[in-house]
Amino acid sequence: MAKYETLLPRFLKYVKVNTRSNPDSQTVPTDPKEVAFLKTLAQELTDLGLHNVHTQPQSGYVVATLPANDDGNTSVLGYIAHIDTADFNAENIQPQIHENYDGESDIPLSEDGKWMLKTAEFPALHGYKGQTLITTDGTTLLGADDKSGAAEIMTAMEYYVHHPEVKHGEIRVGFAPDEETGTGADHFDAKDFNTKYAYTVDGGPLGELEYETFNAAQTTVEIQGNEVHTATAKGVMVNALQVGIDYHNLVPAGDRPELTDGRQGFFHLFKMTGTPDHAKLVYIIRDHDRQVFEQRKQELQNIADKLNADFGQPRVTVETHDQYYNMREVLEKDMTPVNLAKAAMENLAIKPNIYPVRGGTDGSKISFMGIPTPNLFAGGENMHSRYEFVSAQTMEKAVDLILEINKLNREQHA
Repeated sequence: MAKYETLLPRFLKYVKVNTRSNPDSQTVPTDPKEVAFLKTLAQELTDLGLHNVHTQPQSGYVVATLPANDDGNTSVLGYIAHIDTADFNAENIQPQIHENYDGESDIPLSEDGKWMLKTAEFPALHGYKGQTLITTDGTTLLGADDKSGAAEIMTAMEYYVHHPEVKHGEIRVGFAPDEETGTGADHFDAKDFNTKYAYTVDGGPLGELEYETFNAAQTTVEIQGNEVHTATAKGVMVNALQVGIDYHNLVPAGDRPELTDGRQGFFHLFKMTGTPDHAKLVYIIRDHDRQVFEQRKQELQNIADKLNADFGQPRVTVETHDQYYNMREVLEKDMTPVNLAKAAMENLAIKPNIYPVRGGTDGSKISFMGIPTPNLFAGGENMHSRYEFVSAQTMEKAVDLILEINKLNREQHA
């Protein structure tokens, strides 16, 4: 029998709902599907008996409070998960359950054998011997990023409701839209959430504990060409597409995500569109070091300046906006939530895996809003793809971790 009987059924119910966010939308949240799902979570929180269940009007976050049942001196902690899924097919998700996995075999996803989880490609599978794995059917993502976190937080709250003998301080939970678009925490109301520390439950495999993320920016390069008939083009035509190629060829060739790892930053060209008359390139810039991050932004501007100087007129324009910053800048000043989580993992015989994230979480922004917010494992692997999977046992340990962090937090204030 599962340790938390409602955890897996809850997760399966959550992932079957399409909550894919829309990066091209200007609304908050970016898609009505998210709003509808968040309403169901608000009702679930209400049915569990949590207090002050509400939606933050500016951000779309659903927030609720589990009141303290101790002496009231314990500092308030928060737990956050996002409910949207990434830019991959999320229609008609059919999770597949593989019990007692042998740790050696390839796992068929689709009935026709077209899609397989192969141990040669995904050697992490060897670490899941004897566990129950939930996968996709090969046609969609799974949604463990981050509905595993949502299910784990909800299950932890349910545990407290059904076990009033377990003492704890006041706990705040938040369910977020639009993390995958990078905009979800932009309008988060930290004052309303009102916790001393928080955790995003949005990490990967067992033991992940993250408090260092990238600094991140997005740069849009607009190129105005001069399109004329090819018969009379010599000395007159400026092909915006060719200028775009020339621009990209001046970006450091080795600084690409597929050629970097660890703390190495990069430029990533993820969109290029246009005609000879007008072209647009969109880059994301990432680096853990703030100074190098600023230099990278300037480097893309410098390339435009060089090309414009060659043309003798401003044909290339660059617009950059910052997306989030390395939350280590905040957390290294107060490592309390990191140390608390690390101690809780050790109490549970979970080896903490602390490393710099090559990405970001909502905690990257929330930390700079005054609530230091490191990231805890939620269990998912191969996120954003048809090969996504999660272990039921790792999800149970994530619930254990939430409970243990709250226990240690209370003991520190006893």
